[in-house]
Amino acid sequence: MDIDTSKLKGNYVFLELLSESHREAIRLIAKDERIWEFNKLLPIDENYDAMYDAYFDTALDKMKMGGQQAFVMRKVKDGSIIGMTRLYEINPKDKHAMIGYTWYIPSVWGKVYNKESKFLLLRYIFETLAFNRAELRAVGQNIRSQKAIEKIGGTREGVLRKHGYRSDGVIKDTVIYGIIDDDWKCVKEKLMQLIADGEND
Repeated sequence: MDIDTSKLKGNYVFLELLSESHREAIRLIAKDERIWEFNKLLPIDENYDAMYDAYFDTALDKMKMGGQQAFVMRKVKDGSIIGMTRLYEINPKDKHAMIGYTWYIPSVWGKVYNKESKFLLLRYIFETLAFNRAELRAVGQNIRSQKAIEKIGGTREGVLRKHGYRSDGVIKDTVIYGIIDDDWKCVKEKLMQLIADGEND
């Protein structure tokens, strides 16, 4: 599926399609153990480079994850890269998609950028693709991510108990959140207010 990134630019953050040209810049900023504290997706040790390259290669492959598109997130103000996110399990037939594999550099945690990037992706899902549902997931141990999803209007729909293992071998639960088209008007208004409230971040 072709993504129109002109619709993925806000006042504070814009999303651009991930490409090979981003590999080395992201390798540097992603090498921070705080980013991977809960999902342990990338180890900050002697295996980092190999694991990072495998992670990046997967993110580039549009045929994986049930069909996906990965994005680099940049500040509008100076163009600096602040993280990555993906749309995946993109299902035009059943009209749903997932937002995930999202991470930010710690210096922007809690600021306006996550709220606006979620707004841009959700608006794209509901208004451009005209889908019925967006889904977000969080590792059970990651309370910060769960609170962030709930703050933007995600409905906690359930927990997949002992759903898998992190790369360090620790078993994890997965918490499921959904936003449907019926919710979108209220969620949109809430996000727009959160973005306006956070404009000085």
